[in-house]
Amino acid sequence: MSKVRVRFAPSPTGGLHLGGVRTVLYNYLFARKHGGDFIVRIEDTDQNRYVDGAEEYIFDCLRWCGIEPDESVQHGGEYGPYRQSERKDSYREYAERLVSQGQAYYAFDTTEELEQMRQKHKTDSNPSPQYDHHIRMRMRNSLTLLPNEVEELLKAGTRHVIRIKMPESETVSFTDMIRGEVSFETSLVDDKVLLKADGMPTYHLAVVVDDHLMKISHAFRGEEWLPSAPVHILLWKYLFGLDKMPKWAHFPLILGPTGKLSKRDGAKYGFPVFAMNWTDPKNGELTEGFREKGFLPEAFLNLLALLGWNDGTEQEIFSKEELVERFSMDRVHSAGAKFDYEKAKWFNHEWIKRSESLAPKVEQLLNDAGIIVNDHIKLENILELVKERCHLLPDFVQQTGFFFQAPQTIDLDAVRPKWNEEKKIFFLDYCDLISGAVEWNATALEETFKKLATEKNIKAGELQLPFRVMLVGGKFGPPVFQIAEILGKEETIKRVSSFTELL
Repeated sequence: MSKVRVRFAPSPTGGLHLGGVRTVLYNYLFARKHGGDFIVRIEDTDQNRYVDGAEEYIFDCLRWCGIEPDESVQHGGEYGPYRQSERKDSYREYAERLVSQGQAYYAFDTTEELEQMRQKHKTDSNPSPQYDHHIRMRMRNSLTLLPNEVEELLKAGTRHVIRIKMPESETVSFTDMIRGEVSFETSLVDDKVLLKADGMPTYHLAVVVDDHLMKISHAFRGEEWLPSAPVHILLWKYLFGLDKMPKWAHFPLILGPTGKLSKRDGAKYGFPVFAMNWTDPKNGELTEGFREKGFLPEAFLNLLALLGWNDGTEQEIFSKEELVERFSMDRVHSAGAKFDYEKAKWFNHEWIKRSESLAPKVEQLLNDAGIIVNDHIKLENILELVKERCHLLPDFVQQTGFFFQAPQTIDLDAVRPKWNEEKKIFFLDYCDLISGAVEWNATALEETFKKLATEKNIKAGELQLPFRVMLVGGKFGPPVFQIAEILGKEETIKRVSSFTELL
């Protein structure tokens, strides 16, 4: 195998969907596995859909995920420019070459003429007629006009596009690394525009030219691009030769509860579909991302890797290094992979339990909630105590905040139905006992608690819930005596006393 060079080629049109990140990840893993290069190329040829800030957002997402490219607009490289709009001049040369070879043609049809064609040829069986071999000879293009007419139109600067001339009744095939042999009938494909009237290439021409010039060895993309494959195969054949074409693989779709998981499905299903928060600059609409929801990047990559791939074992938790070592394209599935948000949270929970660098993230979350962390060693110890209870990073605010700040709200309703004077006296007596305690630890506090309960003929289990609510404000948190140990004598007694006064 010659040197592996793979690329991810996003359009800067909005948020980065988890399917896009999975494509990045598989490209990255393949490149690292084979000692190759991973390139990010910005495909901004459709200037009408370009969105300010989207390009920087893409790189921010990759940076958060820890899968940065070797070559890109931001990283440089010897095959630049890495933004297609800056490569505009090179595409016309190839489009013109196709025209001169008889494999493409100039089309001068106006928007009105194209609409008339669609209306004229629309039938019940063909509601959306295409510009194909059935239609091309009825339109205004260099196939139907005389050569001198074409020359005059070009000299006059008449707006035109260049379309590929799809051959009739041919079969084009390629071997997909995931799906095996895939074939297409050219008669079923329309004459795609290769060069637009503004001189910008369409994706079809640009992707082939750029993959050639950047020496891409393998081209991996989603299966939604399979219908475009016959056009791309012919362009490779006409321009550079099929022996120069990269090896292709088309990844399966990521599915939601009712079908393909699209960029617009986050609000509908109640879970994120973008890597990071994305705010649409046109309407200010915010779409939540996995990062802001509270996912660790390690967990995000892990869950994405297994959305369409496995290593043949029962293992589910993989570090990035393990993924590089185990990844192989022959283990990528061809069928769609269903995204399960509860399973995604399970992955995050597993990575939270394994993480040794949570403190800065949790401290920032606590600060954002107005809770000041004044003891970092204490925070580290608390995190080890509560990790098991947290599936998303914001869970730590509830599970740790009460250690640094007395609860602002108390769930009195959780206690009030079974509260009585007898229990109130129990807690007042308990405070008296522990106020003189020489040994302050969870074991000693629990022994004193249970002994006093026995003496007063009250079930200890009925007293632990009120004790928990007194200390943390609700029915949550780690073992209650461990909470009291960490809070310390003065704060524990203060919270118990305040609660008894409230009731």
